[in-house]
Amino acid sequence: MQATSARSVSAALPVAERVAGAPISWGACEVPGWGVMPSPDVVLGEMAELGIRGTELGAPGFLPADPESLAETLRRHGLTLVGGFVPLVLHERGLEQAIEETRRAAGLMSEAGGEMLVLAAVQDTDWGAPQELDDDGWANLAEHLSAIEALAGDEYGMGVALHPHVGTLIETAAQVQRAVEVVDVGWCLDTGHLLIGGTDPVRFAREHGDRVNHVHLKDVDAALAADVRANRRSLLSATRDGLFTALGTGDAQIAEVMNALQVHGYQGWLVLEQDTAITGDEPTVAGGPMRDARESIAFLHHTARTTEEINR
Repeated sequence: MQATSARSVSAALPVAERVAGAPISWGACEVPGWGVMPSPDVVLGEMAELGIRGTELGAPGFLPADPESLAETLRRHGLTLVGGFVPLVLHERGLEQAIEETRRAAGLMSEAGGEMLVLAAVQDTDWGAPQELDDDGWANLAEHLSAIEALAGDEYGMGVALHPHVGTLIETAAQVQRAVEVVDVGWCLDTGHLLIGGTDPVRFAREHGDRVNHVHLKDVDAALAADVRANRRSLLSATRDGLFTALGTGDAQIAEVMNALQVHGYQGWLVLEQDTAITGDEPTVAGGPMRDARESIAFLHHTARTTEEINR
C-alpha cells in the first residue's frame, strides 16, 4: 500500500518549510520522574525563533486540552499543529477503549489543524511490559489499525502512522518485520526507535519508504542504544547519559535516511524529536535543547543542499 501524508500530495516543499519540533526535545514528558517540565511558551517560542514551522502536541497536559485554546496558543507563536502521539491497546479483541481514545485525540487535534495520529501499540493503558503477540494478536492488531485509520480519516480528516517504539509491542527488528507484513496503514519512520530496537533505519527507508507518511528524526549513540536493547539500562537512564544526539553526530545515518526518503518522494513533516531529560535547572537559549535543535536544523539544510547538487 502506498501511504501518503497531508503534505505529500502537494508540490515539493523545501526542507525549511517541513521542519517541525517535538516538545520532548525540550524535556516535556509525562513519565513520572523524567525531569523538569518546561514552560510551553518557552518551548514554542524557541521553536519559532529557530524557524521551526510546526509542532507535535507533546505530553498530555503540556499544551491546552481544548481546541480553541490550543489553536490560539499555536497562533501566538506562528506554529502549525502537526499531530501527536497516541498509545493504543490494539491487540485485544475489544476495540471500544481504543476508539474512545482515538476520538478524544483526533477531536482535539483535528479542530486545531492537526494532520497525523502517530499510533503506538501498547500492552495496556499503563504501558505494561510488552508480551510477544501470537497469531491472533497480530491479526487483531492489523484489523484494528485499519479500523482506526478509517475512523480518523472519515470522521476527522486525519492520517494514521504506526510508530515502532521502545516498550511497545512493535519494538524489535522481528516485530517491525512482522508488522510490515501484516499491517496496511502508513508508518512513522522514527530513526532512533528503529535503531534502538535493532532495525537499520536506512534499510527501512530504502525498502519501505513508500509506506512512510510521517518522520521522527533522532540521532543515536549506538553503544547506549545497544545497552537499552539488551535491557542493561532503561531508556530514561540512557537518555540522561546522551543516548539522543544532535542530527549528524550519532550513528543513525540521518543523511542516508533523508536520501532514501527523497527517492520515494516523501514530502511530509520532518519532526525533530531528540528525547531530552532535564534534571537540573531549565537550560538557557545558549545551551541544551535549543543548541541541539539549531545544530540539527543546520545539518538538515546541509543534507538537502548536498542532495540537490548530487541530483542535478
